[in-house]
Amino acid sequence: MNRRGHTIVLGGIGGDAHSVGLTLLRQALAQNGYRVVFLGTQTPLEEFFEAAVAANAVMISSQDGHAAYYLRDFRDLMSRYRSAGPRWYLGGNLVLGDGIGGEERFLAMGFDRVFTKFVDLATVLDLLERDFHAVEPVRTDGAGPAWTPAPLNTRVDPYAAPLDLEIFETQRREVLAGWSTGRQAASLEENAEYLAGRPSFAALQARVHAGQLGTLIQPRSGVARVDDQIRLFELFKAAGVRVLSYQVDSLTRNNDYAGAQEGIRESRRLRESTLNGFPVINHGVPELRRVSAAVGVPLQTRHSTRDPRLLAEISYAGGVTSFEGGSICYNLPYFKNYPVDRAIRAWQYVDRLTGLYAERFGITLDREFFGVLTATLIPPSLAIVTSVLEAVLAVEQGVRCVSLGYAEQGHQIQDIAAIRTMAALGRDVLARLGYPHVQVSTVFHQYMAAFPQEPAKARDLILHSAVTAGLAGATRMLIKTPVEAVRIPSAEDNLEAISLVSLGLATAGSLAPRDLERVRDEERVIREEAEALLESVIFCGGGDVATGIVKAFEQGCLDIPFSPSLFTQGKVLTARDAEGAVRYLDCGNLPFGRELRQFHADRMQQRRAVLRDIGERRERQNYLFVEHDVLQVPREQYESWPPFGRCETNP
Repeated sequence: MNRRGHTIVLGGIGGDAHSVGLTLLRQALAQNGYRVVFLGTQTPLEEFFEAAVAANAVMISSQDGHAAYYLRDFRDLMSRYRSAGPRWYLGGNLVLGDGIGGEERFLAMGFDRVFTKFVDLATVLDLLERDFHAVEPVRTDGAGPAWTPAPLNTRVDPYAAPLDLEIFETQRREVLAGWSTGRQAASLEENAEYLAGRPSFAALQARVHAGQLGTLIQPRSGVARVDDQIRLFELFKAAGVRVLSYQVDSLTRNNDYAGAQEGIRESRRLRESTLNGFPVINHGVPELRRVSAAVGVPLQTRHSTRDPRLLAEISYAGGVTSFEGGSICYNLPYFKNYPVDRAIRAWQYVDRLTGLYAERFGITLDREFFGVLTATLIPPSLAIVTSVLEAVLAVEQGVRCVSLGYAEQGHQIQDIAAIRTMAALGRDVLARLGYPHVQVSTVFHQYMAAFPQEPAKARDLILHSAVTAGLAGATRMLIKTPVEAVRIPSAEDNLEAISLVSLGLATAGSLAPRDLERVRDEERVIREEAEALLESVIFCGGGDVATGIVKAFEQGCLDIPFSPSLFTQGKVLTARDAEGAVRYLDCGNLPFGRELRQFHADRMQQRRAVLRDIGERRERQNYLFVEHDVLQVPREQYESWPPFGRCETNP
């Protein structure tokens, strides 16, 4: 039977926003003749049922391990909508742990197929071909999508910088009333008195810049119960870690504090964490101070929260001296329908709060920006520019210490060049704008896309990624564990990773890059692209950065590959060139001149020529071309780490 005309509703559910797989699946389905109604990530469950009335199949993705929570009303909705027509598919990271045996629970709900492990595009297409073999397409009027999402919120212009104190104080009263623990952070004076005695992120990073310390190692960790979190922190500190962070759970990230409270109760009952992070807001200021006093090292909050204001208030009041996130990096890679200007307003509050601690009490708090973005095939220039723009917005509100983030892409020459360019460009831009004394640090994230499952390959990645970070001169390094592709890491997994990273950084300390000309060539390309993007933002905003960011995304002068957001144009497509460096397969509306566009076109043409020479057919369809690059590491189709662009070194 001809499959053309079969309609598939596709989207993600829950707090997580991993959109790379959904983006590729959407392209594959469309290019293979299916009619796709794409709902995007973080879609309420009922919207799938509303769209299902005119569909042959509904495909739901859930990635953060809490699928049962998000699908708790599934049976009731099946009964209410009497949805016997379409086939229902569920896939992703559905449960915390390895997912073994998890299929039965969801099949019992009414799903026709359940996938708790990775499934490639070819397998999905083959299964659909079989499932629809004798199924007639759903009849539609052919006039457009079978279903249209609800209208978006109306636009609200960003406030001018710095945020007016009267407006800030009015907001603050509302923010602190958002959950019962908010009142614990009410007194800035009392918070500052406590913060003044806590270990400082900014001070420790200054020692790295002065050459007194090497690259700081920072593991990720977050569990539901306070005592368990303290035990983890104490283990990491004993292993030599100098900075630590709360990894916040996905319910808190979506401001679902009632859900997080339920998770805490369940974790206490079962005596194990049923949350995928630490619920900072629910535990409140006294408990955070108990953790800070017990651990005695600089602490950070890491999250990706939609509305970060209450989280920042309680974090700082609880002794945290670094707060991560921003209006670009913690919006567009994570949320479907969160307008950029609304995100800027929320983060202006966080930055004004951070600046007030410095202005009134002399306490310098670090603000870090998540340059990882969607984590997959992100060109260095886009990662760097988003971090630099976030930094500008922050210092306009009084922030005095910023950390710019970048995620390793696996081409060592390019990764070294990216960190070096980011540090230099960040300082240059802030100095040009009149902020030469702001402390600028760099954060190197170990490879953030899909990990290899083979333990030896994963350990090799952890070790030699640290060598790259050391050669690049990163201030700080966010680390992964060898079980990244298999399960949520245990304390022992994290300790093994810390040991491997320490060895890698020590190795880098005895080496010096020899391929400096290749590094400089990459730096020149990255810098040229980044300057073009920054100039475009300034032009779009008539000199105002906040306005420029909003308009640049509207016009496509800024774009983020694989973003779930409806507020990006989504035209930029990326892939690896013949040497493995990340390039622009399609520049979209980015403000690159003819020479830059030709550079990327030439690099991608060289890659296609290599594929033709070895008889590969994936160069014919972009989604297959990109799928190969996305999956090359988890499929372990490389010899050793780094897989591309190794930098020759001298002892």
